Amino acid sequence: MVNAVETRDLVKRYEDVEAIKGITLDIEEGEFFGFLGPNGAGKSTTIKVLTTLLRKTSGSVTIEGFDIDKDAREIRKVIGVQSQETILDGDLTGRENLTLQGHLQRLHGSALKKRVDELLTLVELSDVADKRAAHYSGGMKKRLDLASTLVHKPRVLFLDEPTTGLDPQSRIAMWEYLETLNRDEGVTIFLTTQQMEEADMLCQRLAILDHGEIVVSGSPVELKHQLGGDTITMSFANGDGRVKDRSKRIVSGVQGVTKVLDIETGLAAYAKNASALVPDIVRLFDENEIRLTSINVASASLDDVFLQHTGRRIRSEELSKVDTWKNHV
Repeated sequence: MVNAVETRDLVKRYEDVEAIKGITLDIEEGEFFGFLGPNGAGKSTTIKVLTTLLRKTSGSVTIEGFDIDKDAREIRKVIGVQSQETILDGDLTGRENLTLQGHLQRLHGSALKKRVDELLTLVELSDVADKRAAHYSGGMKKRLDLASTLVHKPRVLFLDEPTTGLDPQSRIAMWEYLETLNRDEGVTIFLTTQQMEEADMLCQRLAILDHGEIVVSGSPVELKHQLGGDTITMSFANGDGRVKDRSKRIVSGVQGVTKVLDIETGLAAYAKNASALVPDIVRLFDENEIRLTSINVASASLDDVFLQHTGRRIRSEELSKVDTWKNHV
């Protein structure tokens, strides 16, 4: 079976900077696949190469069986692309924006009108379809932008941080539309994001990217399971290197702790029975006259996976906490 997306040793170099360092991927038809990583990891560069907007330096890429070097025109016919910035004409109505996109894709007449109506219904813009897009809210513009990428019924949809800047309600609505496309229409989706909740909720499988390299890949459940338990984070009143080193040795000696890592604010430890170990850890710190300023227990997250493989957490000014989907639907 032909993969929807396939790369082998993909490299993109800008002069002396290697933005993509030998990425190899196999994404199956109908899969919801994610690229998770911080700003500057190489996510947007990868999407630009895969969508023929940027020429690769070396390696191979096929999309739906088409070779990117030989069949770029055919690839553009079977993909849809939504970038971080919305690309709409504010002077046109929502309906006119979609109709214009249809004309660019050589669709006309009743077939185009039917498709536009379907998409306006999908993204819940039918009631404002004849209003100028300039007057749409940010969330409405994002939804219209998504609809515009779907006019020609692409088999593979590339989304580059599509929910950046959206409020939590609009973000959750966007997640629902994407799930519907993937589940009901079988569209293969390649999503880049720096939001852990988004990757965790949507992606069947993902790769965590850092400095142009894939550091680990798998399903969100598999990746979190590899940590060996929940997370205990600790910070100290005196956080110098000697205190942190002593604290790390203390926590590492606690039975049930599988791993202890340095983090900016202190330490992160992993254990299957994390909550039960907190009293023992607090007691040991008291006995060693190390004053804790905080100790917290949480379920392992994809940020913890990133920490384990890179030694730091995913940080971004745009990264905002979103309540889990289950609390909103």
